[in-house]
Amino acid sequence: MSELKSLACVKRYPGNPVLSKADVPYSCDLVFNAGVIRWKDGYAVAFRNDYGCTQPEWEAGRRFKGTNIGLAFSPDGIHWKVEPEPIIEMKDEEIQRAYDPRLTVIGDEAFMTFAVDTRHGLRGGIARTTDLRRYELISLSVPDNRNMVLFPERFNGMYLRLERPMPVYSRGRDRFDIWISESPDLVYWGKSQLLAGVEDFPFANDKIGPGAPPVRTDKGWLVFTHAVDRDNTRGKNGWEPQWTKRYCAGVMLLDPEDPRRVLGICREPLLAPEAPYETTEGFRTNVIFPTGAILEADGTMKIYYGASDTVTALATARVEDLIEACLAGGPRR
Repeated sequence: MSELKSLACVKRYPGNPVLSKADVPYSCDLVFNAGVIRWKDGYAVAFRNDYGCTQPEWEAGRRFKGTNIGLAFSPDGIHWKVEPEPIIEMKDEEIQRAYDPRLTVIGDEAFMTFAVDTRHGLRGGIARTTDLRRYELISLSVPDNRNMVLFPERFNGMYLRLERPMPVYSRGRDRFDIWISESPDLVYWGKSQLLAGVEDFPFANDKIGPGAPPVRTDKGWLVFTHAVDRDNTRGKNGWEPQWTKRYCAGVMLLDPEDPRRVLGICREPLLAPEAPYETTEGFRTNVIFPTGAILEADGTMKIYYGASDTVTALATARVEDLIEACLAGGPRR
C-alpha cells in the first residue's frame, strides 16, 4: 500500500514516549501494549515487559528470557511511577507466557484481559482484581483467540467483549476480523457474531482487531482498533531481518444501546507510523497498536499505544472530531 498519514485531528504528545525501559526498576527491554484506566485520584497502567535480550543478541539468534506484566501509577496520565516488581508472570509446563494486558473498570471492579501462549495454542484470559496487584483468573478461551477487550457496561444484564479469533484455515493467513460475544458472568461466552471485517478498513489487507476497550460517548461507543497491511517487498525494519507488516490504529463508532450495530468506520488511519520511534527505532518498526483510551471531562481523548513493539506513547484528539470521522465513513460495507 502507499504511504499512509494519521488523521489531522490527532496530535502526538511531544514528550513521547511516556513509558520506556528507562522507567522500569527491574529487568526490562521492551515496554508496550499497555492497558490504561482511571484509578482512584489518577491513572493506572498495566504494561507488557519483554526482558533479557538486546538487539545484537537477537540478531545472533537469542530470544527474550521472559515476559511479565508490570504496573505503574500517574497523577496526570503522562508521568508514571512504576511499581518495584512485576505483578504477573505466568509460566509452567503448559503456559509459556501471559502478555498484552488491557484494563477495564466495570462497576466497582477492575478486570484485565490478556493473551496467554500455551503449548497447545494461544488463549485469551480474563482476570478480576480489586487492587490491580492481585488477580483471580476467571476465564480462558479455547485456542486461537486474542486481543479481547471488555465493554465497561452490561447490556440487558450481559457482559460484552470484542475479540479477534484466528481462523487460519477458513479465512487464510492472516485475514482476521473483529467479533463480538456476550456472557452472563464473564466466564461462559457465546452468541458471537462478526462486527467488522478486514474489507471494511481500506488501509488494511491482512488483519484487523480490537485495540483499546470501548469508550462511551454521547453519540455511541468509540472503538480503537489495530489494522494491518502486508507488503512482501518491505525489507529489514527494527531487529527483524524482514518485517513485512505495517500496523496502524483505526477507529469506529458503535450504537450506544446496541453495540452490535456499527454506525460508522473511519476509512483513514487514526494513527499511521510517522514519528522516528514508530518508523526507524525499536524492535519491530512500523507498528502502532492502540491499547488504552481515556475520555477527559473537557472532551479530550487520550489514546495510548504501543510504538514499534518497544515503548508506550500517547496521542490526543477531540472526541467530536473522532465521532465525525467515523460517521463520515459510514457503516460496514
